[in-house]
Amino acid sequence: MSPAAASDTRPGDHPHRGQIALRSGRIEVDGTPTLLLSGEVHYFRLRRDEWVDRLTQARDAGLDTIASYIPWIWHELPNGDLDLTGQTCPERDLPAFIDLCDSLGLRFLARPGPFVMAELKNEGIPDRIYREYPDARPTGWDGKIASTEDLDYHHPGFLTEAERWLGAVFEVLAPRQAPDGPIVGVQLDNEVGMLAWVSNTPHLNDGPEQLAAAVRAGGDPARTLALHHELGLWARDDFASYLRRLESFARDRGIAVPLLINVHGTGSGRGTTFPIGISQLAPAYRGRDGLLAGSDYYLGELTVQNVADLYLCNAILACVNGPDQPASSLEFEVGTGDYGDNLDALSSPESGVHKTLLTLGQGNRLINYYLLTGGRNPVLEGSHNDGIPRIAFTGERHGFAAPIDPEGRTTPALDALANVLEEVRAHQPILATGRQLTDDVGFGFVADHYLTEYAHPTATARREQVADVERHRGFGARDALGRAIVLGGYHVDAVDLQALADPESAWAAGTTAPEAPRTIVLATPRTLGAKVQRWLTDHVRNGGNLLLTGRLPDRDHDGTPCTVLADAFDLSSAGLHIDRRDESGPYWPTVTGSVSFPLDADLRVSTAQLLQAPADAEVLLREVGSGLPCAIQAHLGAGSMIFVGCDLPAAHLDHWHALFSRLGVRPRIGIDADRNGLVTVPVTSEHGNLLIAVNVAPYPIRASISVDGQQVQPPTTFPARGHALLRF
Repeated sequence: MSPAAASDTRPGDHPHRGQIALRSGRIEVDGTPTLLLSGEVHYFRLRRDEWVDRLTQARDAGLDTIASYIPWIWHELPNGDLDLTGQTCPERDLPAFIDLCDSLGLRFLARPGPFVMAELKNEGIPDRIYREYPDARPTGWDGKIASTEDLDYHHPGFLTEAERWLGAVFEVLAPRQAPDGPIVGVQLDNEVGMLAWVSNTPHLNDGPEQLAAAVRAGGDPARTLALHHELGLWARDDFASYLRRLESFARDRGIAVPLLINVHGTGSGRGTTFPIGISQLAPAYRGRDGLLAGSDYYLGELTVQNVADLYLCNAILACVNGPDQPASSLEFEVGTGDYGDNLDALSSPESGVHKTLLTLGQGNRLINYYLLTGGRNPVLEGSHNDGIPRIAFTGERHGFAAPIDPEGRTTPALDALANVLEEVRAHQPILATGRQLTDDVGFGFVADHYLTEYAHPTATARREQVADVERHRGFGARDALGRAIVLGGYHVDAVDLQALADPESAWAAGTTAPEAPRTIVLATPRTLGAKVQRWLTDHVRNGGNLLLTGRLPDRDHDGTPCTVLADAFDLSSAGLHIDRRDESGPYWPTVTGSVSFPLDADLRVSTAQLLQAPADAEVLLREVGSGLPCAIQAHLGAGSMIFVGCDLPAAHLDHWHALFSRLGVRPRIGIDADRNGLVTVPVTSEHGNLLIAVNVAPYPIRASISVDGQQVQPPTTFPARGHALLRF
């Protein structure tokens, strides 16, 4: 312990310390289920004499944990030496900062990289690494070097240097671990695979020689889809191998607390691409003892547009965990949203409140608010002439949008955070142990639908496949399915269909998929794996139900024709009508109802999958222009499937309720509201039950709420962006 911190510490005065364990989806401290509520404070962006003030502000707001990146680029000097104890600069004294957290009754989450991003130059990697190991830069399509600061994770030089760096950091961290110190978790690297994805630059120099050569050249056109699928599967394994090496290295160097892996993927205020990060990284952590995955959530203002993103991303993240692994969030957006310091956007304080409540209600046990405090980027010794002689590319000031700005001034976001944390603490026994009360319906997740990171620039077939997959997967075309579920008042867990369909696969390794609910909902493109198609067919035949939206599946991920599911119901495609305006003129698909499924009016859609259906299939919707069915209900064995081949607008929740009702699904939480926009999460535990209700609409909503037919909230008005926590 540093002398500065020792003077503030009294023997035995450490109620925040304790043995950390991950058990039954909970985080336990000395056997007591606990929520870890953390704020990211970058010590290296604050003067040493500011540390106490910012940490005290965090503690007074109700936080119990501090997280920080530990940047390699900051602690390595121009001559290659490492300074982790402040010999060259007081702000490099990492032990002093951790010990100060401890003396103030705060736990600590360490995030030492080697990559850290955080707007740092080279994503936090010292310039020296790129100079000394130029061949560590990944080689992508057609032999082109990556345009980002990415590195080949398995390059011997990089690994040697990274382990030298991490070894030095672990010497600081190991003696300060729980239960005898404040450190409760250590993150392994940061956003692994993200740079390769966003730049469409697979690490082909590290891939199997035959596959790399084939894909680098564009591949045999007849095998284009198969090559890309093989590449995606290989990249998954490659990332897992790298992270497992870091895991072993950390354990060998005495790190015994939980190891954290953060999952990237949100962007532009949406979460529709977040499952890409899960697809990339889940094999690195799922079911592994002592590992914990956490989301990176940047969604901006929470509205009817993206509230389903948050809810379903939480569900998907949880569904790939092992039974002991709780869900968490390692970068949970909080603040004003003005990341460019240019008034490009402003998020309401209530937005952070709503995201907190919904995420905790769905079983997250750790939230790290990012970024809690702003600061200043220090001068980087030896920085080359790039216009900013500092550690980061944001200029001198950093963290413009944080609840505590670079000058230490607070924004309304901090007051809102403090208020919601006070509410959370009042219900902590429920939120630290509870599970969401769900309906008998599961949201289908197909991991390989998110193997869309890479497409060779000339691979037309691959680009067409990716466009179709991106349009129809996950939350459905125009996100209609996702919004119908969440804004329609249904409560679901996600179902890992690939793990159920192939429990011996590499994807499923490390955990056993739970029993599936009776009804599965799934949005799918044309591409759907043969094993998942067979599993869904058997599920219906054995008495289950399926609500399928999107395209009629007709091929496997590698392009092999596969119509197992369609054939079981004697369905085939009669074409696709899409919204278009071309040389033949405009076309606007519209659907009309039927006698058994009437609509108030014909509805405009963006896509209509036309069907050839057997005589015994019940037609629900027809596409007006062709007169052909685009939604049907058909039976198989003891079960039933509804296929909706169009993006039925989510605003017409009564139609979606009618579809679910046909499959025997009725929400346990009854919401009788005058307008759309109220979202609920019911939590049940041995300590009682709690209903979280948030109004994400910009207007008041008058509603009454019941649980299993028992009223828990009589008619009341929920203010615009208001919320309520109700015991039931």
